[in-house]
Amino acid sequence: MTVMTLILITITTILALISFWLPYTTPDMEKLSPYECGFDPLGSARLPFSVRFFLVAILFLLFDLEIALLLPTPWASQLNTPLMPLMLAAAILTLLTIGLFYEWSEGGLEWAE
Repeated sequence: MTVMTLILITITTILALISFWLPYTTPDMEKLSPYECGFDPLGSARLPFSVRFFLVAILFLLFDLEIALLLPTPWASQLNTPLMPLMLAAAILTLLTIGLFYEWSEGGLEWAE
């Protein structure tokens, strides 16, 4: 066990040292500048932007949450009472569909006015 631990520590140390010496990096201004979600990092931080971008991002997160909520449904359908999880899944899908149609009718999914 001690020999295995020493071999493991030796290999880990050698790989860590090689990883510091191996890469050839040439930093320039483009690589050193922070990337700010497509906005120009050198310009003014007070430029106006579209709020619709954030609405679409929130809708994306909402539908990702829907997937997380509906993921256990196939396993829940194997319970003694499979009707209850299926009704709850149908209720979640119904609420999200109504919300999507409402957002669509209000024009929240339009990129340009």
